[in-house]
Amino acid sequence: MSKVVPSDGARDQARARSSARHALLAAAAAVVVVLLSLGDGGSLVILGALAGLAVCAVGAWWFLAHRGALRVLGAVLAVAAPVAVLVLFLSGGMWFTALAAVLLWVLALTRARAALRAEHRPDPAPAAVRPHPPHRRAVLIMNPASGGGKVERFGLVERAEALGARVVLLTPGTRTDVAELARNAVAEGADLLGVAGGDGTQALVAAVAAEHDLPFLVISAGTRNHLAMDLGLDRDDPSRCLDALTDGVEFRVDLGDVAGRAFVNTVSFGVYAEIVRRPEYRDAKAGTALDALPDLLAGGAGERLDARADDRPVDGQQALLVSNNPYATADPLDVGRRPRLDRGELGVLGIRVDGPAQAADLAVRGTLSPALTVLTSRRVEVTAADTAESIPVAVDGEALTLPAPVVCTVRPRALRVLVPRDRPGAEPPPPPLDWRRVTALALGRP
Repeated sequence: MSKVVPSDGARDQARARSSARHALLAAAAAVVVVLLSLGDGGSLVILGALAGLAVCAVGAWWFLAHRGALRVLGAVLAVAAPVAVLVLFLSGGMWFTALAAVLLWVLALTRARAALRAEHRPDPAPAAVRPHPPHRRAVLIMNPASGGGKVERFGLVERAEALGARVVLLTPGTRTDVAELARNAVAEGADLLGVAGGDGTQALVAAVAAEHDLPFLVISAGTRNHLAMDLGLDRDDPSRCLDALTDGVEFRVDLGDVAGRAFVNTVSFGVYAEIVRRPEYRDAKAGTALDALPDLLAGGAGERLDARADDRPVDGQQALLVSNNPYATADPLDVGRRPRLDRGELGVLGIRVDGPAQAADLAVRGTLSPALTVLTSRRVEVTAADTAESIPVAVDGEALTLPAPVVCTVRPRALRVLVPRDRPGAEPPPPPLDWRRVTALALGRP
């Protein structure tokens, strides 16, 4: 009899099921260790630890949702409470219990992630082909001020010119019509367009490249480089992006459209758009966002937005994020990466906080909170709930004001992107931690 060899998919499922069971066992063991320590005064220590964690949560809430003295007090409590819990365990002679519980919980998290990775099958990458014929008139637009001067620091101009590309340098401190520069380059015979700059500049040139069906080269010389990250490019060394000129592959990705303007990453409405509009945002992004958080978390502050994603209403939102393809996670503070850029759909993330209780629920439950709306759509129409004639919008981080209603759509596979064959970030992101899915895997449910 011939031996039946399990398929790769069956082996992956077996590994996922085994890891999920180990994760649940480790989590249960952590709980058992804590329960066994409740005798001989251990219950008082445990209760004190829970109280300390509650104080830490209150401190974090005060820090995020308030300003002034209450924010300072919140920061002190958020730091001091965990230290007090640690001292409590040590003085109560329960350091071994705490260590064992922590180690078991770390093991549970590790095995849970292993289970999800084993089960997770990333979508196949888009078909990549070598560009042919070789590009003879590549034109690269570079912003010397972007990313704190990455163009000069990494010698991008010299390397690009050595590879045969023509470089157009923007003049810092002056307003330049980047799209017009790109159109002029096309009129002069450019057969490839590229940008070393932020995502907003990338989008303007990408629109021209898509209009003329030319390959587009992304050079990660911006500050955050979301598009470069999702393409798997090296964000630490933007000079490696130029390898695409000599050893590159090409594939097509989607291009977002908001009121006739292209976007490559996100269109933000509401609180986040207001943050981007502040003059101090460019120089102190984290501080400006932190200063604006109380307006969102207070509940009821700021203008409300109504939206319709295809045929589904999404009303009364304080913040709305529309992305060119959905992100892997629905965390409003860290959306992570987009696994694919060619699904032909928009990601929609909305936040509606109607009071402090719902804000706290959002902070604790995250994506499970009813304050968060997560869906996908091909068309999103946004209006201001107060029937305002215009809406503040942040398009790829650039502050604009657009007439209402603002319509976002997606142009499937409209953009040809050229990337190096060797990309350090080409591996798909790991799946988000989902204990319900881990439990289903452990029970053998499909």
